[in-house]
Amino acid sequence: QEQFVESGGGLVQPGGSLSLSCAASGSLLRIANMAWYRQAPGLERELVAGISSGGSTYYTDSAKGRFTISRASDKRTTSLQMTSLKPEDTAVYYCNRWGATNTDTSWGQGTQVTVSA
Repeated sequence: QEQFVESGGGLVQPGGSLSLSCAASGSLLRIANMAWYRQAPGLERELVAGISSGGSTYYTDSAKGRFTISRASDKRTTSLQMTSLKPEDTAVYYCNRWGATNTDTSWGQGTQVTVSA
């Protein structure tokens, strides 16, 4: 069973930047493709960005141009660099396999990102 530990969240002013990190354990085959998700209060968890085992990346429209997903060479650390943050980016951010569903038991605690003046 893979496990994920997210870190790096915090309080930042609009226009600021944060870098999130995700440490993954478990089968490298199962975590070949990774993604960042977020869940804002009262809303469902949503995909933010994904990265394949080959390094191809995907971003939702809200993240495109502002967020950058990357992975360390050991494939066990996945990062999300966020810039030009907006109040609507406020959410708990999670990492997991790309394609994970809400019923997966591997979700971690997430890391809170709050964008506020």
